[in-house]
Amino acid sequence: MSIPGIGYVNATGLYSAIGNGSQFKNARELSVWLGITPKQFASGNKQVMAGITKRGNRYLRKQLIHGARALMTRCKKQDDHLSHWLQDIIHRRGPNKACVALANKMARLCWTLLQKSQMYKPQ
Repeated sequence: MSIPGIGYVNATGLYSAIGNGSQFKNARELSVWLGITPKQFASGNKQVMAGITKRGNRYLRKQLIHGARALMTRCKKQDDHLSHWLQDIIHRRGPNKACVALANKMARLCWTLLQKSQMYKPQ
């Protein structure tokens, strides 16, 4: 719960679904399992990235995206590394894609902190 955008509901939901996350080899596998990574299509030299895959646990994906939306409103007034990263994505890709990117980042961060049994320390 020390991660911004992760509250009681997200923390308990993630922990009850994945435990300490040892079933995933890395954080990307968790993101793929949650369905918050883009679909990839490739043919020859052309590679296309589509919308999110929407695989995995719908409830956790929805809760992470809701947490990311709540965090997006707070980040407009902050001056930290995460806020700068988020504002850059919003300007480049738009608020909806930035929200999913933030949810993906939060899920990966949760997996890393669960593996190391540490608290979140912002930079």
